Amino acid sequence: MASISWCCLFCLFLAVFVAQVGFCSSSKVYVVYMGGKSGDDPDDVLSQNHHMLASVHGGSVEQAQASHLYSYRHGFEGFAAKLTDEQASQIAKMPGVVSVFPNLKRKLHTTHSWDFMGLVGEETMEIPGHSTKNQVNVIIGFIDTGIWPESPSFSDADMPPVPPRWRGKCQLGEAFNASSCNRKVIGARYYMSGYEAEEDSSRIISMDRDFASDIVLGNATKFMGESLSLSEMNASARIIYASEAHAGYFTPYQSSYCLDSSLNVTKARGKVLVCRHAESSSESKLAKSKIVKEAGGVGMVLIDEADKDVAIPFAIPSAVVGREMGRKILSYINNTRKPMSKISRAKTVLGSQPAPRIASFSSKGPNSLTPEILKPDVAAPGLNILAAWSPADGKMQFNILSGTSMSCPHITGVATLIKAVHPSWSPSAIKSAIMTTATILDKRDKPIRVDPEGRMANAFDYGSGFVDPKRVLDPGLVYDAHSVDYKAFLCSIGYDEKSLRLVTRDNSTCDQTFTAASSLNYPSITIPNLKDSFSVTRTVAAPSKGYAFGFLTWRSADARVTSPLVVRAAPSPMGLMR
Repeated sequence: MASISWCCLFCLFLAVFVAQVGFCSSSKVYVVYMGGKSGDDPDDVLSQNHHMLASVHGGSVEQAQASHLYSYRHGFEGFAAKLTDEQASQIAKMPGVVSVFPNLKRKLHTTHSWDFMGLVGEETMEIPGHSTKNQVNVIIGFIDTGIWPESPSFSDADMPPVPPRWRGKCQLGEAFNASSCNRKVIGARYYMSGYEAEEDSSRIISMDRDFASDIVLGNATKFMGESLSLSEMNASARIIYASEAHAGYFTPYQSSYCLDSSLNVTKARGKVLVCRHAESSSESKLAKSKIVKEAGGVGMVLIDEADKDVAIPFAIPSAVVGREMGRKILSYINNTRKPMSKISRAKTVLGSQPAPRIASFSSKGPNSLTPEILKPDVAAPGLNILAAWSPADGKMQFNILSGTSMSCPHITGVATLIKAVHPSWSPSAIKSAIMTTATILDKRDKPIRVDPEGRMANAFDYGSGFVDPKRVLDPGLVYDAHSVDYKAFLCSIGYDEKSLRLVTRDNSTCDQTFTAASSLNYPSITIPNLKDSFSVTRTVAAPSKGYAFGFLTWRSADARVTSPLVVRAAPSPMGLMR
């Protein structure tokens, strides 16, 4: 009887132990957002964070300290910690907490693009009475996965001294010394705990440049596919659909996607394989070329079912084509006795048209959180951009990448130019200048199109349009907004005064709530639920004296209604004109 009791007790202890292990292993990093910065002493903030964490760790200060990763106190107040879903839910209900959300690992998804945007030199940006030379005093901060400071891209040759108002630091990090900072990279911070904790437990334009390889079929038909492969086939080879080389228990359909181990070496050896692709990552495309190479294939044509026109540095001569081009190639294979093909090495093709065009994988509107605010805001070059790359990853100094992470630096550079010329302008005024001067026409003065089907784009594709740096410094009129406007906006989307004060850290009230979120003084106007009539108010400020002229235009596919706007602005103590 005693032995049975001890056995049961041991089993119970084992069950509890297993449950605890499972409980710990299910935790992940959450960010606890507590609104605007409070100005409290850093030690007090840390102590408060540990106290909150201890309350969801059974009162254990040790466990609270172990789960804590960061305390945020500069841009906002909050902290990051490793929590279970249940613990995160408990903290979200605590006083002083605005929201709790998972910490996400985001993948980062430049040369000809500046020329494409019209930024040939500083002289092209000069406007009477202003100078872009002041941009040497503009400090830009950004968050990235890291930099390789030895790259020529970060050289401080001919750079001016560090602005005297700079109060940052150059923090030591893995393979990053204090000497890595210079007059261009003036400071750096190192954040690794969140990434390590996770390891333990997606508007993009297109430019007029393509990286492409020629696919020449045996009947002399030539197709051009996206590629960064520097190798080429010396002679033509038999081309087959990958489904014909299915191996083992894989069905022909499965093998058509060139899955790992799905190809028969005997059937694939020495041939060009046509594979299908339906995933979103560039890495999976590269992996398919390796699978074909391991099976003995000498080349690959990859049919991207999502028509994501991103160039990839393949392991063998390869090229990516869209569905329509892929259909034509498969038709040739199916209707030819001995189909042959040859794939050339990648080449740069300038002047490809139409350009700019919206990439197929660029996220589209409407805004799912606040439909009254149009998203995206603006479009910028982000497809196949050449940028600095650490040789620690791929043994190369530069790489071609695509994504929002490539388009953001272009907009950041344009914002820097505006700030240099108009140092008193607010972020909202700078955004307004970029948005209101954007164009919805391509380089042929035709409406911008959307890949892959080539349909005419709209505001849910490009926002205000493609950024035009040559016009941003003199926008004529700007839509400005300040803290009081954003307070009214937050109230209009449901914030009560308690939540509002957690963000503002003052005694703000909701007595100036907008009738609708659409009333925020934003450069775009969106009304997601129109019933009968609806009034929207906008206020402009003119950055120059005298009269300013403009137009308000309503467009449809076959009609245009335009009203002239004439404004003479009065001086404002903010440096702008109202």
